[in-house]
Amino acid sequence: MTDHSHPSTGHGDSHGPDSHGHGLPAHGAQGADGHDHGGLAKYIYVFIALCVLTGCSFFTYSSLWPFHETPQIGWTFMMIVSCTKALLVILFFMHVKYEANWKYVLTIPAGFMSIFLVCALVPDVGMRNRWASQEALSYMATPEDNAQGSAQDKEQEVEGKKHH
Repeated sequence: MTDHSHPSTGHGDSHGPDSHGHGLPAHGAQGADGHDHGGLAKYIYVFIALCVLTGCSFFTYSSLWPFHETPQIGWTFMMIVSCTKALLVILFFMHVKYEANWKYVLTIPAGFMSIFLVCALVPDVGMRNRWASQEALSYMATPEDNAQGSAQDKEQEVEGKKHH
């Protein structure tokens, strides 16, 4: 999936002595589009970045995380870290970074569609209780009495009760 808009010089360009018969040079670090895609070091750097980002995710559950009383900050942080990790995987391991500009034709409309779906479905899910029948309401989950605090706080309470 590369940009094939480069003019071809005929059959001789894919069957030369430095070719394996598929239009690519026999040896070298350049891709089919003529750009240097890097080597093993690039993938090691991306792997290290993914490991660091995973460590950041675990940091939200450590005792050093300063925002345990507001779990929304942790959720937002985790979403940012997850999206960053997904972006790294898509760009480098799926080789989308080196694709031609057609990738924008596919991703921009899909992005707009996802935003549209979120805007359309979130209010629907948020207001589902207003028009529900009495029978449907009887089967719905009810919120907990102590819905505040993190899961760690609840675990620490349980641990504290076990030791006393």
